[in-house]
Amino acid sequence: MTSTHAFWLAGRQATGEDTFDVSSPWDGRLVGKVSVPTDAQVEEAVAAAYAVREEFAATPAHVRAAALDHVSKRLVERTEEIARLISAENGKPLKWARGEVGRAVSVFRFAAEEARRFNGGEAQRLDTDLGGQGRLALTRRFPKGVVLGIAPFNFPLNLCAHKIAPAIAAGAPIILKPAPATPLSGLIIGELLAETELPAGSWSVLPVANDKMPALVQDERLPVISFTGSEKVGYAIMDSVPRKHCTLELGGNGAAVVLADWASDEDLDRAAQRIATFSNYQGGQSCISVQRVIADAAVYDRLLPRVVAAVEAQVTGDPGDDATDVGPLVSEDAARRVETWVQEAVDAGAALLTGGKRDGASYAPTVLADVPADVTISCEEVFGPVLTVRKVNGEAEAFAAVNDSKYGLQAGVFTHDLQTAFRAHRALEVGGVVVGDVPSYRADQMPYGGVKQSGVGREGVRFAMEDYTYERVLVLTGIDL
Repeated sequence: MTSTHAFWLAGRQATGEDTFDVSSPWDGRLVGKVSVPTDAQVEEAVAAAYAVREEFAATPAHVRAAALDHVSKRLVERTEEIARLISAENGKPLKWARGEVGRAVSVFRFAAEEARRFNGGEAQRLDTDLGGQGRLALTRRFPKGVVLGIAPFNFPLNLCAHKIAPAIAAGAPIILKPAPATPLSGLIIGELLAETELPAGSWSVLPVANDKMPALVQDERLPVISFTGSEKVGYAIMDSVPRKHCTLELGGNGAAVVLADWASDEDLDRAAQRIATFSNYQGGQSCISVQRVIADAAVYDRLLPRVVAAVEAQVTGDPGDDATDVGPLVSEDAARRVETWVQEAVDAGAALLTGGKRDGASYAPTVLADVPADVTISCEEVFGPVLTVRKVNGEAEAFAAVNDSKYGLQAGVFTHDLQTAFRAHRALEVGGVVVGDVPSYRADQMPYGGVKQSGVGREGVRFAMEDYTYERVLVLTGIDL
C-alpha cells in the first residue's frame, strides 16, 4: 500500500482531510498519495509566516546560511533517491533528473553563500554638497514581507529551490506551492528544511489545488509573489494584484541561430547535436528549450540533414532507463496538444521531416521545415519535443527573425566572431544571449528571466533576493569624515 505524503505547515509535518494521487506519466502507476491542506491549515501557515516576518528578517546570517548548507549537503546524500522520485512523478529521464538534483544542490549552496554576504550595507558620504556636511548614508536591504512562491512541474525540485532558497537567504518567510502534478519533490525540500533550526513559520510547503490560489494571491499578508509557469496564468496573477511585487518567469520559444561563419563539418556536427539534445531534453518541456532553428543560407543545406539525423538518434522510452534521452510529456493531454499543433502546421504546408507521432503521453522528437508564420507552433511556446527550421540570408535577417516573437527569454548564437557576439547582445530582445551554444544554458547563479511576454523580474539566487527585498537608507548626522 502506498503511504500518504504529509505536507509541511509552519515547519512541521501535517495532514489534511483529503488526498490526491500522483501518477507516473510514463506508465500510469501510482507514485504517491499527497495530503491536501484544509482552508484552516492554509490560513494557519499564512498567519504564522506573517507573524514571524520581523523575527526572521533579524535572524543572524549564520543561522540562515547553516540551514541552506544543510539542505545542499542532504541533497547530495540523497541524490539517487530524489532523482528517481523526480523521474517517477515527472517522467523526466533519469540522466536529466540527476542533473536537476545537482543543480538544486548548487542553488542551496549559492544561497548559503549569499546569506553570508548579502545586505552588508553600503556607505555613501553626503558631504559632496554643503548641506550634507557631517552626514553619512548607510543603505541596507530588508525583506518586503512574506513570499508566495508558485512552482511549475517541469523542474519540480530545482524550481522549488529557486523560490525557497533565496527567500530564506534574504530572511523572507515563504509559502511554497509546488505544482499539483509533481508535488513530491517540493515536499522533499520541506523534509530537509525540517531538520534545521529555522524559526517556526518561516517556511511552509503546501500542495494546494490550483483553484485555491486566487485567495492566496489576493491575501495582503503575502506582498511578494514569485511565479514560474504559463504566460496566461502569470499575467492573470499580476493583473489581479497590481500593487504587489510580482516576479514572473513565463514562456519562451527559444531560437538557435547558426550563422555563416559556423561552417566547418565539426562546427555543424556540434550545432546539430546541441540543437537535437536541447530541443528534446525534459521532453521539450523547458522554457529555454530549442524551438526555432534559424540558419543562414550559407550553411542551411548542410545543417538540416545533420539536425534531422541527430534528432532521430535521440533515445526515447522508459525514463527510468539510464540510456533514455527523451521520456513522456507530463500528461497525455499535453501530448495531444502538441500533436494538434504539429498537425495544424503540416496541414498549412509545413514539411514534417521526422517524428510527428504520439503514443499516449509520449510524443516523438519532431522536426518541421517551411512552417507558415501564422500557425500556432510558430507563435506560441510548444513545450514539447518539436523544433522548426528556417533559412535566412545574413545576420540582420537572422536577428530580426529571433525578435519576431512575442517572447524574449533566451537565444543561442553559433558564431566564432567576437564582434558578431556583441552585436547579437545589443540587437536581440531577450533576457540572455548564449554565444557558441543553444539558448538552453542556464547557470543557477546568473540573472535569469525574459522581456516582452516572457515575464518580469529575474531569478538566479542573488537577483531573486534583490527582488524579495527593498533598500532602506539610514542617514547619520554629526559624522566627522
